[in-house]
Order: sequence, then C-alpha cells, then structure tokens
Amino acid sequence: MSDTSSSKPARNVVLVHGAYADGSSWSDVIPLLQRAGLTVTAVQNPLTSLADDVAATNRALDRQDGPTVLVGHSWAGTIISEAGNHPRVTALVYVAARAPDAGEDYSALAAKYPTPPANAGLVHHDGYAQLSESAFLADFAGGIDEARARALYAVQGPIAKDLFQGHTTTAAWRDRPCYYSISTQDRTTAPELERFLADRMNATTIEVESSHLAMVTHPETIADLILMATRGTSPA
Repeated sequence: MSDTSSSKPARNVVLVHGAYADGSSWSDVIPLLQRAGLTVTAVQNPLTSLADDVAATNRALDRQDGPTVLVGHSWAGTIISEAGNHPRVTALVYVAARAPDAGEDYSALAAKYPTPPANAGLVHHDGYAQLSESAFLADFAGGIDEARARALYAVQGPIAKDLFQGHTTTAAWRDRPCYYSISTQDRTTAPELERFLADRMNATTIEVESSHLAMVTHPETIADLILMATRGTSPA
C-alpha cells in the first residue's frame, strides 16, 4: 500500500458512527458530500470491542482509492484516533467525539468534567447496553423531530458492556490535521470536555448549538466542516 500525500485534496470520506447508533446517523450528511463530488463510505461498527471497530474502519479505509478524510462521532473518536494513521488518511474530523491520547484512561479523564445526563439512561442486558427510550430521546437525540428520533432509537446498536474499556495504542490526532465540532447543548458528552479535547489536538474548531447528534440537527454545518478537511482549509 503506497503512502498518500496529505497535500493532495481528499476525494474520499469515511464516516464512523458512535455508540447507540449505526451508519444511518450520517444519512443527512452523506448526500451533501456526494453532491460535492466526494466518494462516501459509512462504516457499520459491530460495537463489540475497540479492536473490532478499528478493524471495520480499516477495512473501509483499505477500499479507498486515494486521499481520504476520516470522520468520527462520539465513541468513534476513539476509533479514528487509533485507525487514523492509515496511509490514506489526510485529516481527521471529530464530531462531539472522544479523542484519547495513546494508552489514556478516557473514563478517568471524562470524570473530571460534569457527568452528562445520558449516563443515567443505560440499560444492560446479556452483556450489552443500550440507552433507554426516554434517555435516547431527551439526552442523545435532543432537538430532533420525535418521529425521526424514534427511528434512530430503533436502529441504535447495542454496545458490549466493556466496549469503553479498550485503550488506544496511538493518537493519530498528533500526526494528522484535525477538525472538531463541539455540540454546545450536548447531554451525552460534556461540552467542556469536548472543548478540552479540541484544544489539546489544536483542531480547527467550530461550535454548534446542538445536541449530541449535530450531524442530524445541523447536517449542512457538519458537511461544510468535512469539506474544509478535504481541502485543508479553515473557516473564513
């Protein structure tokens, strides 16, 4: 596999969904990127372990035919931090996303910030966990039309109970240009934590008045941030 120069505009985008979701969470952003002439792939994470999710993302990256922007929402920020040194990746985009350093205990880091309300809505069954319907609608998908939010609830992926215990072995955000969208009304990840992560990686950063699912509530804004990453530009 040949290395890809980060100076070339990316023509491909790989989108990685977070916990309590599946690839359809990107369905409002995808046509906007396609309309801009980009090839878009949405990963379907098994949500069984960090290694499994990284493997699914690497399979998608291996299929790309040139420079690629890798995008992660929420838990997928951990995935793209591990997978983002793939030679085809030119930039990373984090959407209300985790961004651990190599080997960092992210749970311990997050504990330094306000506990988001969604944490209280986890329901466990047979070694997996999901958000309850009330927590999903109020804390995960806030600001989304109720019918759409219920459809997203119906497709949420159950996560292995120890999914979040996996530690990264690298931090690709130290080696790739980074972009970060902070959700200022987030009730799943503390906005204060998101600001810390964006600052730590020296990301080109925007703030969106949105719940955790900014790519659903503000798809044009998120698509514009991804397009900036493909071009290596910053907001005007």
